[in-house]
Order: sequence, then C-alpha cells, then structure tokens
Amino acid sequence: MKFKLNIVGLLAMGVLATPVVFTSCSEDAMDNVNENVDKPKDVQAKFILTDVITRTAFSNVGGDFNTYLSTYVEHEIGTHNQLWNAEQRGNSVAAASTFNNTWGNVYTSLRDARLVIEKCSEGGAQTGNYATLGMGQVMAAYNLALLTDLFGDAPYSEGFKPLEIRNPKLDKQEELYKQVNAYLDAAILNLPKGDSHGSGSVGGQDLLFSGNAASWLKFAHGLKARYAMRLLKVTTDKTAALNAVIDHVDKSFANASEEAKFAQYSTSNLNPLFDFQWSRDGLAASKSIADKLIERKDPRLNRNFISPPKAINRVTNWIQVADLATNKAAYDSLAVNGKNEQVQNKYLTSTFVYSQTAPTQLLSYHELLFLKAEAMQRLGQATVAIEPILKNAVTAAIKNSENSVNAAFAAPTVNANGKIVETSADLTDANISDYFATNVKPLFAANPLKEIANQKYLAFFGASGESTEMYNDIRRWKANGENFIELKNPGKFPLRLPYGNDDTTTNPYVQAAYGNGQYVYTENVWWAGGTR
Repeated sequence: MKFKLNIVGLLAMGVLATPVVFTSCSEDAMDNVNENVDKPKDVQAKFILTDVITRTAFSNVGGDFNTYLSTYVEHEIGTHNQLWNAEQRGNSVAAASTFNNTWGNVYTSLRDARLVIEKCSEGGAQTGNYATLGMGQVMAAYNLALLTDLFGDAPYSEGFKPLEIRNPKLDKQEELYKQVNAYLDAAILNLPKGDSHGSGSVGGQDLLFSGNAASWLKFAHGLKARYAMRLLKVTTDKTAALNAVIDHVDKSFANASEEAKFAQYSTSNLNPLFDFQWSRDGLAASKSIADKLIERKDPRLNRNFISPPKAINRVTNWIQVADLATNKAAYDSLAVNGKNEQVQNKYLTSTFVYSQTAPTQLLSYHELLFLKAEAMQRLGQATVAIEPILKNAVTAAIKNSENSVNAAFAAPTVNANGKIVETSADLTDANISDYFATNVKPLFAANPLKEIANQKYLAFFGASGESTEMYNDIRRWKANGENFIELKNPGKFPLRLPYGNDDTTTNPYVQAAYGNGQYVYTENVWWAGGTR
C-alpha cells in the first residue's frame, strides 16, 4: 500500500484547482499542447509540508526502519522471508538493498522540507510565513537526525545539487548534528512569529497539529531534549547537557493530548506495522519481551499477545492470550529470539500487529518523561523527586499501549475477515498505580537507571513506531557500558544500518564507506563512540 498525500492527490481533491480560461488558438497555445497541466510548476509550502509529514510518519518512522529494528531490539521476531533472515542475522542485515527504499524516502523528505524552508525564507516566494518556515525546519531536523542516527556519516551538504554535483561527499555525523540543532534553534525563533504572507497559514494541511505553531514549538523543544541526550557521550559538559534535557522537556508537551502523533490511519490508510503484517505475515511474538513482562508481573502481559488464526465454525478467530505466565502451552508458542523456525501462523503474535488505526508517534509524551527521569537520575537528584516523573511516564506509556490494543480489537479489516476475541479487561488507572507501587518502585529503588531504561523499553513496544528510538537508546547505553536491556538473540547485534544501494552502486564515496557491508557489526556511529 502506498499512503502518500502527493500533489497529484491534492489536485484531484481540488485543493490546487484553478479556473479554466478558454482562448482562441495561437502559436503559443500550440506549443503547450503536450504540456502536462496536472503537474504544477510551483506549489505552496503548506501543501509540500503535508507530504513531508505523511512520508515521515508512514515511510520513515513507521516503515522498514521500525519493522526491522523491532526485531533487533526484540520487541518482535522476524519469522518469514527477509525478516526471518534478519532475525537469524543473515545477509539482509548488511545488504545495501534492505533499507534502500527508506534511504530514498528520508532523502525525499529532506528535499521537500528544504523546499518549505527555501520558499518561506528571506527572498523566497512566501517570505513572511515564519511559522511555516519553522515547521519545515523541525521536519528537516527530524529527518536528518533519523538519517544520521541509523547510517552515520551521510551525504547532505552536497546532496541536493544533482546538476552540479553528481557524487556528493559524506558529511561527518558530528557536522550533521550541528545542522540538526541549527534547524531546531532557528525553528524555535521562527515559530512564534506567525505567518503573514498572502498564501496564508498551514491550517489543515498540517496533519500533526492543524497549524498550531505553539504545538510545533513544543515539538521542537522536545526534539532538542531527545538529541541532547543522544549526544551525551560526545558532549564535553555533561551536566549542562542533562540540565538542558530537563529544561527542554519542561518546555515541551504537558500531557499526551499534545504529543506529536500522526493519527490519520483508517480502513484504507493503514498503520504501517499492520500494513506489513497483514500483507506479509512476517512477524511473531518475542519470547524475550514476554519474559521481561512476566518478570515484572506487568499487566500489559495479558493484553499484548494474540494466538495464531484459527477457523471456528467457518469464522477466523484470533484469541487474546491472557494467561501467558501460567499457561505452558501458550508460553511455548512464543518464538525464541534468533532460534525460531521460518514459518507462518505457528507462533503467537503481538496484539499490535493488528492495530490498524493506531497512530504513529513522532515524539510521545511518555518519551519526554523518560528522558527527564534519566537526566535527573544522571544528575544525582533525589529518587523521591524522580519517582513521580517515572510513574507519570509509565502511566502514559501503558495508556498509549492500551489505545493500540483497543485499535486492534476494532480493526475494520480484521473484523471483516474474522474476529479477535478479547479475554482481558482494559487496564485502569488503579491497575497501573498498583503495578507501579508493587513492581516498578522496588526495582527503581534497587537500580534507578536500569529500571528507567527497562520501563522505557517496555513503553516503546507497540504499534507506534518507537522501536527505532529504542534501537538508538540501546546503542547509546551500550556505548557507556550500560547493558540495561538484556537481549536474547545469540547473533551479533547490528550497530548501524547499511547504506542504500541506490548510492552504493553509483556514488564512489558511499561505495567506499559501504565496502562489503560488514562494518554494520563492528563500527559504532560517532555519538556511540565510533568515528563515522
């Protein structure tokens, strides 16, 4: 499925429609006979922004990156075809073809975000639309960080001049992150200035916040917090950086209703995790994460797993497994990380692979709270001050998980083909509070940083596209010698992703950096202690 609000689609909806003027034929008119009138020569920044947001959420955050990385961090298990190969640490982990499509999608998103910036900057066609400019800068920062977090050094400064530079050089990750922060700093200045150009503000073309510049400002501050923590190992003044994390979190989302989530999925526009599983059936339930939930007596255990499909009276049924901790047969139906068979419809799956309409999180409220709790702990602040932050983070995370679980039970495509049988009750505030007091609090008291990390790990398991951020966190913690998350796959853990073959086959600089691809197992990215 291709879910993309492109310019042709906007034209079809009449958004960019212009009056048709009939004139007599002339030589000029005849020259234009073969011109494609449905291909506009110029498009307003707000329409481009719609496409940037959509592609970023669906293809970049929720797409192949998240699907593969969910298996690397053991939120899911790859059980068929390419995902099984990745699970077994086969050749797809280092192959330039594996992430080629998403490599290209990120560059397309960057190109379009830069177009928004160009149009709304001084001297551009829509000078004066400062808020729209700021939105473009936030999206450019987001996609550039996504690119370099996963691939390391990458073409950027020379990457958007195809007629002048056929083979752009790779920029160092350190320089790319300077650009990320420069974009966000500029956005924080521009967003409050509003839009004054005659083309008007973004409005409903903004699929995240409906043109609310104040919400984008909070988004920018939240990303500053995320990236300040990301760069902690390579930051000289760590105390200042950790205080900056807290400061930016406090300026960001105040509750889950404000978070940056793409909530545009429906019967035809599918959540990307659902889209992959429904069409490919390549994922199974991870024993590794189930064991972590069982260890903590986590109430999500009874909500997050589903039996293989089974026909009952000619109706396909999927049954929620609510007794995984005590039912040996059900427990044995979990796939063993790195040791599973290549088979479909044998193992349990997560409930989330059926969450057809669950939003994709670009930046969640619970992520911000986990960042703040970690920063406070690293600064040596009192656990009594950190505990309520952690409790709010766990609460928000479980509620986000519940939203996705309930989206699975209501999935229109699934219900048109059978039925998911719910066997456990929704988790309530009382359930969450009891869980925190009885199970989380003692573990937090014993090892605060480890429990913050593990609760964040459990929080990012779901349909929201947050496995990629967990992959970044695990690499960040490992770089500090902090093995907070116990991974069970006996294969080597990939330290980065391979470049896309559109460039490994055409650009000598990328080709040289890629080599045979095995560097993905041996070379950390710069912010995790590597050199590129």
